[in-house]
Amino acid sequence: MRAAVFAVACVMASLGMHMLAGGAAVDPAVLAGTVPPIMGGAFVLARRQRGLSVLLTAAFAAQYGLHHVFSAAAAPQPLPAHAHGGLAADVAMLLAHAVTASLSAYWLERGESALATLLRLLVASVLVLLVGRAPVVRPAVSPPSAETGPSFVTRLLAAAVSRRGPPVGFSVI
Repeated sequence: MRAAVFAVACVMASLGMHMLAGGAAVDPAVLAGTVPPIMGGAFVLARRQRGLSVLLTAAFAAQYGLHHVFSAAAAPQPLPAHAHGGLAADVAMLLAHAVTASLSAYWLERGESALATLLRLLVASVLVLLVGRAPVVRPAVSPPSAETGPSFVTRLLAAAVSRRGPPVGFSVI
């Protein structure tokens, strides 16, 4: 489900940026035909957490393919007399797809990281609940003697505790 939503959003963002850079509109059937390959790629990549470099490579490859599909499927439009194609249009198109690829890869990487964090927290919560239900067996250990003083951990925690509230000497009254 995540791959499908991601694919639709990325294809639509790619088409939007393609059109913003001067590309023509694309037939909805062609647009619908581009979603399954992107969804398949997203599904394969989402099987485990990937690094940003892998996702960037995949996103740039997808944008390259989408650009060619959009360009081939678009009806040629006559240029107005004052418009110039060529290098400026090509650079704008390259930048549009590069920005879309970068944002897509970043979005997928952050989403996967967030999902992994949520799953780890869920597993930790379930384990805490399961361990909390287990019977408690306390080892027979003698309490620390008064001669040794507080432990290192106790002193460390006491040093880390800070006073809550406004700073000393600061008053609004």
